Amino acid sequence: MSATILDVGHITCRFGGLLANDDVSLCVRQGEILGLIGPNGAGKSTLFNIIAGAVLPTSGTVSFLGRDITALRPSTRCRLGIARTFQVMRSFNSMNTLENVIVGALACGVGARAARRQAHEVLDFVGLAHRVDVPAIDLTPPEKRRLEVARALATRPKLLLLDEVMSGLTPNEARAGMDLILRMRETGIAILMVEHVMEIVAPLVDRTVVLNLGRILTQGAPADVLKDERVVSAYLGEEYHA
Repeated sequence: MSATILDVGHITCRFGGLLANDDVSLCVRQGEILGLIGPNGAGKSTLFNIIAGAVLPTSGTVSFLGRDITALRPSTRCRLGIARTFQVMRSFNSMNTLENVIVGALACGVGARAARRQAHEVLDFVGLAHRVDVPAIDLTPPEKRRLEVARALATRPKLLLLDEVMSGLTPNEARAGMDLILRMRETGIAILMVEHVMEIVAPLVDRTVVLNLGRILTQGAPADVLKDERVVSAYLGEEYHA
């Protein structure tokens, strides 16, 4: 069993009268791909943002590599080894592809020369080496998704948070994205991914956590989770079951 690198303990998050997360606990192990799924409004984005440091929980703790990081800023978490992508793609449109990734490398504290070298290595890894001089605004949507991943990888993360990176992709593009995620895992990076496309989640992840109404409905191996009648009822629908 791989060591646990992320431990989310009894997280509760309220926004006024809205209970977004209710006593949620989960862990991510080294080199693991963990899928976080659930219907709209289940609390996935809130939990994701709590782990990334964009939202402070009302109660509970987030530990990374044995250290309590619950109150740490996103930038500090990044330097410790947590990187993320965004559901709505965010690039620096006045910069080219290479410069966007250099920003990610600089965020982890390396010098300018090392940041440029890291950026080239990462862009080659994600398949954008031929687009280094292209302004970010001129990239295709699939390329912008890969740019998001590249910028996150440039920080040299131990844990990568992927927020619907397959959204809007064609089947062929999604298959290429799945291959990229598996190659990232082969480098030793643990991955927590929020995704809605079940054809992607099921064969890709090692374990699945299902959120519903702010609470964990069930978790376990994808094949077992997707046969759970509670998951079918709350999320997948009878059409999927049929």
